[in-house]
Amino acid sequence: MIHTTFYIRRLHSLCGIVPVGLFLLEHILTNSMVLGGPAPFNAAVERLAAIPHEIMLPMEICFILVPFLFHGLYGIYILMQAKNNPRSYGFARNWNFYFQRITAILIFLFLIWHVVYLRIMVKGGGTPISYELLQAYFSNPVVWAAYTIGMIAAIFHFFNGLTTFTMTWGIAKGPRIQTFFSRLFMLVFVVLSLLTIAFMSMYWF
Repeated sequence: MIHTTFYIRRLHSLCGIVPVGLFLLEHILTNSMVLGGPAPFNAAVERLAAIPHEIMLPMEICFILVPFLFHGLYGIYILMQAKNNPRSYGFARNWNFYFQRITAILIFLFLIWHVVYLRIMVKGGGTPISYELLQAYFSNPVVWAAYTIGMIAAIFHFFNGLTTFTMTWGIAKGPRIQTFFSRLFMLVFVVLSLLTIAFMSMYWF
């Protein structure tokens, strides 16, 4: 049982980095195209939409849906067992541990909303994703704020998870290299969060 838990946790960690994390980075890259105006963004979305459904659907199921579900559901199980103590100790890692759990809940709720509306109701209903559609959608300040918070939560969860990943997998051994990775990934988190706020703000102009 102990060995089984060990390997499940390793698989959970790996799923959060490879399929799930890469999918997040692809989303950020595609959405950042809007900084160049509607045309580059629409072109990027159209390139993705041009992939045949017979290829895209199995890829979405195998490399996105299944890893997402496993990482999310097992993550909830871990969350229920977690003991958060940031106020008792106050160390940065304890606060990051706490925020990792908080962002997990936010991301879970955010993804349900995102997938049900844009993936099932809009795209599944035959309406293509475009700058014009998202501009109308994000004209609601509540929706805009929720999406911005959801994206920033996902970015934090991924890069803080990368710090834990380097420790868990023996990549970062020792306090110095662990501190280096922690600061490096938090710096990237800040940069990508600012980028997210920038491209989300483009829908208001």
